[in-house]
Amino acid sequence: MVFSEGPRIAVIDYGTKRNILRSLSDLGCEVVVLPYSFSAEEVLGFRPDGIVLSPGPGNPELLEKGVETVRGLIDKVPVMGVCLGQHLLALAVGAKTYKLKFGHRGGNHPVKDLETGKVYITSQNHGFAADPDSLKGTGLEVSQINLNDSTVEAVHHRSFPAMSLQYHPEACPGPLDNHNSFKKFVEVVKSTGGKQS
Repeated sequence: MVFSEGPRIAVIDYGTKRNILRSLSDLGCEVVVLPYSFSAEEVLGFRPDGIVLSPGPGNPELLEKGVETVRGLIDKVPVMGVCLGQHLLALAVGAKTYKLKFGHRGGNHPVKDLETGKVYITSQNHGFAADPDSLKGTGLEVSQINLNDSTVEAVHHRSFPAMSLQYHPEACPGPLDNHNSFKKFVEVVKSTGGKQS
């Protein structure tokens, strides 16, 4: 737990990376790491201003409790998913995931931002992806795609301050293209209410 005067961010730990915590702390956030087994009510008991769903291993469709927890959070406070966190967010709103024939591994995957047209070089390490066809009607909208195979790389919700990334913005494999992803999330958190008491 890191104490700060900034917004309180609860990181649900499915296998979090230290640099996620460092990145949020460097932005002035109070970071609270919570176990993956917590219910939505237990998470909200810490009065977070925002929630980060961490990366982690395994088949996301087997994490039914995690999906239920995310479902209970997305309309309460801003949520950001990273890698596995993106899968849990997608499943929580009724979308599906699937196993890639070949996983995405390495620090040189090109990802295109559909809003700006910019291409980022990303670090990736996953074997599952969100099914783009299943996103229809869920409120989630694709915001970035992988230029190698057109898989979903980022989504955002049309009605709630919920967003996620398939890749690892904390990895910094050389380029720092994606390091501002946490900054954007913290700005969203601040714009939606500020510090909990």
